[in-house]
Amino acid sequence: MKMQKIAVLTSGGDSPGMNAAIRAVVRTGIFHNLEVFAVEKGFTGLMEGQISPMNQVSVGGIMQRGGTVLKTSRSEKFKTKEGLDIALQKLRKFDIDGLVTIGGDGTLRGTRDLSALGLKTIGIPATIDNDLPKTDMAIGVDTALNTVIDAIDKIKDTASSHQRAFVVEVMGRNSGYLALMSGIAGGVEIILIPEISYNLSEISLKLKEGYQRGKTHCIIVIAEGVGKTEEVSKYLEDKIGYETRITILGYLQRGGSP
Repeated sequence: MKMQKIAVLTSGGDSPGMNAAIRAVVRTGIFHNLEVFAVEKGFTGLMEGQISPMNQVSVGGIMQRGGTVLKTSRSEKFKTKEGLDIALQKLRKFDIDGLVTIGGDGTLRGTRDLSALGLKTIGIPATIDNDLPKTDMAIGVDTALNTVIDAIDKIKDTASSHQRAFVVEVMGRNSGYLALMSGIAGGVEIILIPEISYNLSEISLKLKEGYQRGKTHCIIVIAEGVGKTEEVSKYLEDKIGYETRITILGYLQRGGSP
């Protein structure tokens, strides 16, 4: 039987470019004579039946907006058999044949679970963590990288002015991609990521060598998955004597036009 109705949702952490993906799904669906529905607030909204029709006007002017116009959420209930059954019931109520999801690893796991129950699904990778297999670069990564690099450039100015060491924490959960690539592009002295173990004594030796060559400041980029931002900062101050500041970029990295 030919597919007639599809729905689209965003779930999990937002990332720049989600709106462009939503627009592409809606416009492509309409081009192929499909009825397209929006699911608001991710899988939570799906279980609650927050489903409404979309058209080309619905996605007008959203391509360059950050975030997601469909809103997003995380849901523990959806991971249960009861939650999945409720979600399928809501889709069947609207006679929806297929679901397009936009999000990270949690979203794609949920999509896989719905697919295993017989629903036609497509998962579009969108996460600034860039921790999804078989995907070179997920939606949002490039924008987040540019945000981090811009922040590093600005931090360098104040670091050099005050002759300080700065420890910059970036997002990525258990993936060091964002920290590694932004650190390389930003020309920082040290990059710490979860995938590679490190030794503070070796780090301090490298930094001391730099200072002996005349450097007066340094930048250390650390992925949040390392979980040692304060420890590294305190070590630099207590053991080496550097005046150190911590900058946690946080949710700034998720925003902005793609």
